[in-house]
Amino acid sequence: MALAPGVVAHTSTVPPQKYRIRTVVLDAGHGGKDRGCAGTSAREAQVALKTVLELGRLIEQNMPDVKVVYTRKTDVFVELADRAGIANKHNADLFISVHCNSGPSVAYGTEVWTMGPHKTDANLAVAKRENAVILQEDDYKERYNGFDPRSPQSHILFSLFQSAYMVNSIRFAQHIDAEFKTRVQRHSRGVKQAGFLVLWKTAMPSVLIELGFLTNRNEEQYLNDKSGQSYMASGIYRAFRTYRDELEGTSEG
Repeated sequence: MALAPGVVAHTSTVPPQKYRIRTVVLDAGHGGKDRGCAGTSAREAQVALKTVLELGRLIEQNMPDVKVVYTRKTDVFVELADRAGIANKHNADLFISVHCNSGPSVAYGTEVWTMGPHKTDANLAVAKRENAVILQEDDYKERYNGFDPRSPQSHILFSLFQSAYMVNSIRFAQHIDAEFKTRVQRHSRGVKQAGFLVLWKTAMPSVLIELGFLTNRNEEQYLNDKSGQSYMASGIYRAFRTYRDELEGTSEG
């Protein structure tokens, strides 16, 4: 637009809004009537909850500018769709769901999952086990658009959700995996993808963490111990700190 003679154009002095991670939602898998998988004495719902509460404590203590929201803080049952709903309601910038694994007694190690197409039958099996929780929910077929957790075809179609957030989900997952391998010194089974209902419709980067196998006696002992839970929580916390620093373009100690 032309300016009158003698009039100086003024550019805005307001700097562009800097991206900040303001809210993170922490999701302890299972709970209440859904105990999840089990070892000799440990229960997935309890191990996940204790680890999540410790992770939340670390974030709240060291990052007072980040709001921490929990899908549950006690032993209660929360439907999978409601977990994503909590994250969306609070306009979260990141969703972290914590679980434990089950399998043959010789299986061990951590896994970090993001939403995406499963590459192997083993990946599909993990998603089917975690997604089977909805069979305990009322009217699950209506709530999940006819999704059948027992059907491989449902998982194939379902895994295409969340593609908009896939890059940052994988970025964060890789940081978690690196922390588990190097600082926590756990055996890693890698970063993987599959169609998880709990990540469905979360309008933000999201990961699902399998802390280890409760069906392995050594891992069960580690994960059922307060110090083991603390180590795992601290690894996730450091990964979150690195991820936040990358996205915000800052460097903190």
